[in-house]
Amino acid sequence: MIPRVRAPELPQNYSWLNTDKPLSLKQLKGRVVILDFWTYCCINCLHILPDLKYLEQKYKDSLTVIGVHSAKFDNEKETENIRQAILRYDIEHPILVDTDFRVWEEYAVRAWPTLMIIDPESYVIGYVSGEGNRDAVDELIQQLISQHQEKGTINFHELSLTLEKQRQPLITPLAFPGKVLATPAGLFIADSGHHRLVVSNFEGEILHLIGIGKAGLTDGTFSEAQFFAPQGMAFDAENQILYVADTENHALRRVDLQRQVVETIAGTGKQSRNIRPHGGFALETALNSPWDLVKVGNSLFIAMAGPHQIWQMDLETSIIKTYAGSGAEACVDGSLTESVFAQPSGITTNGQELYVADSEVSSIRGVGLVEPYQVRTVCGSGSLFGFGDVDGQGENVRLQHCLGVEYAQNYLWVADTYNHKIKLVSPSTGNCQTVLGDGSAGLQDGEGKNSRFFEPSGLSVMGSHLYIADTNNHVIRRVDLNTFEVTTLQFSKLCAPDVCIPPNL
Repeated sequence: MIPRVRAPELPQNYSWLNTDKPLSLKQLKGRVVILDFWTYCCINCLHILPDLKYLEQKYKDSLTVIGVHSAKFDNEKETENIRQAILRYDIEHPILVDTDFRVWEEYAVRAWPTLMIIDPESYVIGYVSGEGNRDAVDELIQQLISQHQEKGTINFHELSLTLEKQRQPLITPLAFPGKVLATPAGLFIADSGHHRLVVSNFEGEILHLIGIGKAGLTDGTFSEAQFFAPQGMAFDAENQILYVADTENHALRRVDLQRQVVETIAGTGKQSRNIRPHGGFALETALNSPWDLVKVGNSLFIAMAGPHQIWQMDLETSIIKTYAGSGAEACVDGSLTESVFAQPSGITTNGQELYVADSEVSSIRGVGLVEPYQVRTVCGSGSLFGFGDVDGQGENVRLQHCLGVEYAQNYLWVADTYNHKIKLVSPSTGNCQTVLGDGSAGLQDGEGKNSRFFEPSGLSVMGSHLYIADTNNHVIRRVDLNTFEVTTLQFSKLCAPDVCIPPNL
């Protein structure tokens, strides 16, 4: 805890979101205030959002949470991109856009996420950094309310806010699709913002809707099952089984297309706090934000974003364990046990090596599946702050928070998410070239670099087509790999949950 000091006032002339007017500590006097210093790329920042929502609900009439968005990446400085993140993660408290880290510096913050607690008399009385502090903060709020009730310095009333989701409701057929998987059985789409999976043919006709479209962890038939922001998928064509990284449920799910049922195969539904390499029986082992999957033989390899590791699940024995990564956050090459990753968010393979989109170090990593089992950096600076938009070779390449990677015909397709581009990388030479997108956020079909995307996150190649989950545009794009012509797929009879009656599939 830090000494009791007067809290610096919040800037009124900066951009504010989730409120129709700037908020000041002066007007919030009489309430407990929590400033959440966050940035929307950061998995640890995302992990504490449910804690904040819990506290907001519990202390509606006495607590105000204000998110102070202090951007790490250049792309995160754009107010519109922050607005999209608010919608994606269903954030319901006011957000102050902390231009040039002014508020961060005034409060002497050192890490994302940091919660700064301010009492009803506008004094800073403590702070906590990192995850797992909900109970301690809850206890502190209770103490503050009790103390200030006795002093008569608390003012109980509920604050009325105008939320971004009220201004811009998510009624698009897809909402923030995170990943896409093209297979002989059709196109599988992780409709992450609608908490469901969409299966279509390549003409856009809907074959299955899997999940009811509300966040939850429920097994059962396609019309009963629930997911929570599902992301990456892997398909077993022989057995017609789809494996799903159910990211915010911290679970892996198995979708049987023939029986049309969903079951949980790994995870407890609770987030693991253990970042040391470990393992166990899959349904008894808590996971931490599994983000993407690839199947190799009888194993699933998992980009486990939360502990910055690559995991492996043996589908025969149901044993799940850390495969690579110490649990620290950085970019360190070497043996599987020595290696270090930073929020791996995409994974693919050529059978000899796994390739990982290591988002927080804006790099593509290679992870050996055969002797000598080494981890290497294919391209990118390998630094937490070494990002940009530079084509070239190996460590001279600059990407910006890449989330997707797909191996096809000796090359890697990379979703360079925060640069709004698709790039092509040679895994053998580390050469990286922009192929699609002009670098501006937008929705524009066309050829090659005349096209535009908005934070694309997932990629899948089948035959002569590349499919792209164009996340912030809420669409799937298709690229003819012979001409590099980009088109936007249209899905007949698909609509947002609760907007229309789903087709009788």
